[in-house]
Amino acid sequence: MKECGAYLETMRANAPLVQNITNYVAMNVMANVLLAAGASPAMVHDAGEAGEFARIAQALTVNIGTLSPHWLRGMEAAAQVAHDTGTPWALDPVAVGATAMRRDAGARLLALKPTVIRGNASEILALAGAEAAGKGADAADSVTAAEGAARDLARATGAVVAVTGAQDYATDGEAGYRVDNGHALMPRITVMGCSLTGVVGAFLVGQSPLSATVAALAYYGLAGERAGAQAAGPGSFQPAFLDALYALTPQEVTAGARVTRA
Repeated sequence: MKECGAYLETMRANAPLVQNITNYVAMNVMANVLLAAGASPAMVHDAGEAGEFARIAQALTVNIGTLSPHWLRGMEAAAQVAHDTGTPWALDPVAVGATAMRRDAGARLLALKPTVIRGNASEILALAGAEAAGKGADAADSVTAAEGAARDLARATGAVVAVTGAQDYATDGEAGYRVDNGHALMPRITVMGCSLTGVVGAFLVGQSPLSATVAALAYYGLAGERAGAQAAGPGSFQPAFLDALYALTPQEVTAGARVTRA
């Protein structure tokens, strides 16, 4: 793959319009994260307009965190348009193994062929049909334990699968990469994973899905490192993280990315 910073440079040049169907908890933070990174977020989820809006969006992200039947109809309408038009879209299967409703939603959305699936280890295991030990939206499995399921899920769906945690792993079912960027304070802030899915969606526009996903993971984790170095705790981490996303240059991302083939 190219240097990671090149993908950030392209994303910022595109300034893509990213439609995000996400949860109530994530909306504000996620929108600010995308703006800081250099994308243009739109939080459009209603079933009455989600499909129509997807026709003008350059990327779509779908997050099932605060799921309802009405929201699911909006998710499916937008994902169907993305599938039909070739618009890249990313699925965030929050707590997909927790309830029958979530398992059904995950299966229905998988059928619409996401470009990228991004979740924690327990979510990826559950989505792949493997035994998972998730605790609600929190992972109770290691990233390493989910790597095999990620490869299987990627082969079965044609999607890039990204498992995120203390160390991230991304695969298209054949090639795989590990990303070691990040900071211990990141899991202490709500919706950090949800917001990451939005950044991945922005990076997908006009770029190779696996390489763009890896670069997005490295950029996001590096911003976490920069923020963590100056934060006193979770409260001061969040604004420092937004500043780091905004300030990081492509050259700094290339220099700071810790990416290895797996």
